[in-house]
Amino acid sequence: MNKNKFSITEKDILDYHLGGKIGLNILKKLEDQKDLSIAYTPGVSKVCQAIEKKEELVYSLTSKNNIVAVMTDGTAVLGLGNIGAKASIPVMEGKAVLFKSFADIDAWPVPIEGVFNENGKTDINKFIDVAIKISSMYGGINLEDIASPACFEIEEQLDNILDIPVFHDDQWGTAIITLAALKNYCILSKKDIKEIKVVINGAGAAGLRIAQMIKEAGVINCTLCDSKGIISNNRTDINKYKKIYAVDTDKKTLEQAMIKADVFIGVSVKDCVTSNMIESMEHYPAIFALANPSPEIKPEIVSKIMGNEEYIMATGRSDYLNQINNVLGFPFIFRGALDVRASKITLGMKIAASDALASLAREGDIPEQVKQAYNRNFEFGNDYIIPTPFDPRIKKWEAKKVAEEAIKEGVAKIEKIPEY
Repeated sequence: MNKNKFSITEKDILDYHLGGKIGLNILKKLEDQKDLSIAYTPGVSKVCQAIEKKEELVYSLTSKNNIVAVMTDGTAVLGLGNIGAKASIPVMEGKAVLFKSFADIDAWPVPIEGVFNENGKTDINKFIDVAIKISSMYGGINLEDIASPACFEIEEQLDNILDIPVFHDDQWGTAIITLAALKNYCILSKKDIKEIKVVINGAGAAGLRIAQMIKEAGVINCTLCDSKGIISNNRTDINKYKKIYAVDTDKKTLEQAMIKADVFIGVSVKDCVTSNMIESMEHYPAIFALANPSPEIKPEIVSKIMGNEEYIMATGRSDYLNQINNVLGFPFIFRGALDVRASKITLGMKIAASDALASLAREGDIPEQVKQAYNRNFEFGNDYIIPTPFDPRIKKWEAKKVAEEAIKEGVAKIEKIPEY
């Protein structure tokens, strides 16, 4: 069965992007001389002086409290790789659109050039220096599309240095949503999360954090693969981040790893999963083929292989069922963090976001606007294991849980949660 409900041409895409996707939204009126005197000179000097005397007023007297910087160096964009800062701008604009549309957060692209070492790789110190220097304007920083392993060190250092939340979306966003989907897969398949066999293909930022989060949730049998095969203790070519998840095995290939696997999670490259691999999996498997824009195996192929057998298929794309994509995470996680002025986004806040999404998918009573947006009905099951981005309830469920956890962990400067 073809689950792709519509087609999009390249012309459709390019026409949509003409002129860009974002612009400046003025929050206060500017209609006469009095307005000009207040907004600019001489009135604005009073605001500057007030902030100089009491720095905390920057949150109430400027837009800082609701602006997020979407920062990248363009070294790991989607599945396209190192395409550079300029070519990354459409993705950064897209993130800003999602921030605003789903969580009413004003976000702005900050693609940066000149932060590379002599080998053409990301220079961690140069990137961090830029981030620190621009941070005064923003209430948070969403790191985006930065190649591994530099992205890990950049996020960790900025998280320690800055007093605003820093979140590398490619590490944590996909991991948060994947964990929510995995929990619901276990409920539907009646499998114990501690007993399932999970294979992750792709050991970059997303793959490593997915491994971390699902292990936190109880997964014991987890095999991680990269472009050279299974990450095992027999290999000498793996970095310190991959070494954490190395396993003792004589098996070497993804194909060998997939035998009797309950769950495949792909954050790698298109078409790397074959029909034979799917056929070798356990009964009632889950195939999360999340590579964008082209999945590790197309849903149409999996449908033909599985026939009438039960299975769950998910991709990272918006035009198939079960979209496991970080669009369900970062807007609402930042919403909750900004609303209580959290200084960071902790692991507990990330798990709270994941739990909220998993629970909401099982809630029922899908709003009519969601059904209209997708032209279909929704019921918790194989074709609906995760909420859709257009579900207005996500903001209340996820942002609230994130804010509550921030207060609980003592990283919030405001201990009152707004009504969502």
